[in-house]
Amino acid sequence: MTEREDVNHCRHSGCCAPERGGLLDSSAAWAALGGLSLAGLVWRGASAGETAAPAPPRRTLVVKPIFTYPLPQRAPQTSWRNWGGLETEDDAREELTRIEGELSTLQAKADFPLRFLPVAKVRGAEAIKSLPDLGEADAILFYSAGDGAGDFMGEVNTVDRLGKDVIFFVRHQSGPLYYWYEGASARYLRQHTDVQAEQTVRCEDTVVDSLDEVLWRLRALAGLRATVGSRILAIGGPASWGWPLKKTMAQVAERWKLDIQTVPYPELEKIIQAARNDAPAVEQARRRADEYLASAGTTLETPREFVDSAFLLEAIFRDLMAQADCRAITIRQCMTTIMPMSGTTACLALSTLNDAGYMAFCESDFVVVPAGILMGNISGRPTFLNDPTYPHDGLITLAHCTAPRMLDGTTAEPVRILTHFESDYGAAPKVEMRVGQQVTMIAPDFASERWLGLSGEIESAPMLPICRSQIDVRFRADSLELARRMPGFHWMLVYGDYLRETGYALRRVGIEWDCLG
Repeated sequence: MTEREDVNHCRHSGCCAPERGGLLDSSAAWAALGGLSLAGLVWRGASAGETAAPAPPRRTLVVKPIFTYPLPQRAPQTSWRNWGGLETEDDAREELTRIEGELSTLQAKADFPLRFLPVAKVRGAEAIKSLPDLGEADAILFYSAGDGAGDFMGEVNTVDRLGKDVIFFVRHQSGPLYYWYEGASARYLRQHTDVQAEQTVRCEDTVVDSLDEVLWRLRALAGLRATVGSRILAIGGPASWGWPLKKTMAQVAERWKLDIQTVPYPELEKIIQAARNDAPAVEQARRRADEYLASAGTTLETPREFVDSAFLLEAIFRDLMAQADCRAITIRQCMTTIMPMSGTTACLALSTLNDAGYMAFCESDFVVVPAGILMGNISGRPTFLNDPTYPHDGLITLAHCTAPRMLDGTTAEPVRILTHFESDYGAAPKVEMRVGQQVTMIAPDFASERWLGLSGEIESAPMLPICRSQIDVRFRADSLELARRMPGFHWMLVYGDYLRETGYALRRVGIEWDCLG
């Protein structure tokens, strides 16, 4: 039997990743690919009355604003100045005050962690390169009022070569006209040619006047910087719907540089047993289950003991992430191996972790996990890993058993706590997602080369015989075109419209953005 035939005959072919056939089944095999297996993890116990610790915050984006400006000198019978409304030091001081006010506005409006370094008011390339705090910055917000003469061409080229993300800001009507409102395209981006010449700063990095246009780009960069190189626990090791896992993981390493820490199941089993023997921990899980079930809009339709066990499992996952110093976790073999160990399914535990600000994914599918981490870091909201169906008549059904409730980041949607569908066991949420809510849907490809993006609105939350949390989403793209271009398998969904931020971030990791809008 071939590798593909072996997987196609796998007993669990519904929503869970294949357990065999091209997938690495041991931490030793993952270590051979450069992965790491955590050693020394233990159950650290719980104290009576202890409350669940909050998730670690998202990484802060640090931005260095740089303001360059001309000081033209009048010379009779010569063209002594280029276009632009800045000519004197008084003009520059007034503009600096305007810029500082704009940065205060951006800081107040940001819905993501953001810190601006002091504005550097400089003239010339060497002055930029010698800025003492430049190394702290993730990105540069370049207020480019300098003219196109002398050292100022080197000035803008220097910014392109600092190894930072750059947003190139010019003024038309929001203040004194900047020279680079005229020169940005032909002189800078195309360097006197007909093609894009600068590789760091491109057309999509150039903003005219609008602070809102600056803000969403900063949001995208914040999400990207929080994702690349981030750490995630993989319970039972990494897996993939792509072929084979070794290739998938190599692509993930190249694009995202994730620090994947494996927790082998034999180690997890010992930790679960220790937690189940810890009376304060068991009592804490029961108390938290009481609070959850008493919350508005919650209906219990599965045996209560499954919910208690789910909150104990969630406490274990929180503790493991704290020991590993990370805020993301994924679990492999979540339809099989975890059940006899924990006395429940992982579904509800992953749902509540997402609501608490962690990033928690079933199936350990590293084709789609980077999309979940990126979308969570961009939006600051929980993401919903789901199985897509076949698009038709402008409609597609998305479903899974691990949906978060607080999908807008603040409000808990109504939920029915049922069994996990395929096993009819444990505790799984049927989240009644908001009808009419705009959503962003991301479909990563197996090859980590092209992601498809789509927006739509939730039309209904039906009760089909499929994974419990399920929605029908209405979209505007042509259904057949979507069917032709759908890559990979799993999708990620987030409340709100984050298509432009996603595409902006993906360019920087070399993934094609196939946006159907």
